[in-house]
Amino acid sequence: MPKSRPIIPNKLYFRIGEAAEIVGVEAYVLRFWESEFPSLKPSKSPAGQRLYRKPEIEKLLRLKHLLYEEGHTIEGARKALRSHDRRQGAQTPLPFDPPGSGAALKKVRQELNGLLEMLQKRKIEAAKK
Repeated sequence: MPKSRPIIPNKLYFRIGEAAEIVGVEAYVLRFWESEFPSLKPSKSPAGQRLYRKPEIEKLLRLKHLLYEEGHTIEGARKALRSHDRRQGAQTPLPFDPPGSGAALKKVRQELNGLLEMLQKRKIEAAKK
């Protein structure tokens, strides 16, 4: 009987303890995997605590499956993850850059440029006085 995948809560970031609980391993295992798999790079809080995003949790679950259930070696799992990343496009979008946000960013940029022009005109007018 295949094991069901754990439900990943709908959160922006997970601390290492939360990530370890979801994946079903100890936190030291996640830290070890980070040292062995260059593609695992969680963000860090200002206090230095690891912060994992949902795509990283999914990668950790894939990694656990490769190592524990399929019996890959570290090197074999590394190759399998690289291959999977290439097929998926490797780069995951950042949480503050959702698909389709280009129009919103363009509008903000236009508004900021308008403000900049207005301030420059006021500065020139003030210098003339």
